Amino acid sequence: TGDDDVVIKILYCGICHSDLHSIKNDWKNAKYPMIPGHEIAGEVTEAGKNVTKFKAGDRVGVGCMVNSCQSCESCDKGFENHCPGMIFTYNSVDRDGTLTYGGYSSMVVVHERFVVRFPDAMPLDKGAPLLCAGITVYSPMKYHGLNVPGMHLGVLGLGGLGHVAVKFGKAFGMKVTVISSSPGKKQEALERLGADAFVVSKDADEMKVCRRVRSSNKT
Repeated sequence: TGDDDVVIKILYCGICHSDLHSIKNDWKNAKYPMIPGHEIAGEVTEAGKNVTKFKAGDRVGVGCMVNSCQSCESCDKGFENHCPGMIFTYNSVDRDGTLTYGGYSSMVVVHERFVVRFPDAMPLDKGAPLLCAGITVYSPMKYHGLNVPGMHLGVLGLGGLGHVAVKFGKAFGMKVTVISSSPGKKQEALERLGADAFVVSKDADEMKVCRRVRSSNKT
């Protein structure tokens, strides 16, 4: 354990479809042996002497990155995901030359910069998927101002990310319309997730309604 590192006992890890691509070497960049998993939730068991944000017993999470150069312009601006030296949670070569291994294991050691704290009220098993699926939706919504109460938000597709987008949109106080090619998802979108409207993308008349809403969205 380095002076800036946090040791985490892994209690839960979400399953991302990219994990399946990786273990099957669909992207032709697999490094074996491989331990996937980048939606990690657990408890701090040890903290290096320079660590100031975390202590033993803290409930924390780790997403798809565990390190970066920490000195380039992107890192300085908080965009470590654009760092040329970004190191993924697994299937990546760390700065010491060793392979990184992911969350389908019992523990992980991570630089404190890439560890996040879970609120006490959030169950770890439910929070883990937010570290990939959640941030994939939340980050662009916040960055591009798609978090204004009353604004209309269109969510194209009700898959893994679509579910999260609807929940975030409603939490922001937005008017959420789900656009899907699957009519069978209407009940789930409206009744379970709380969307305001559901549009079948194969229905030309329903899509015209979407265009009118889009043109009237002045926010």
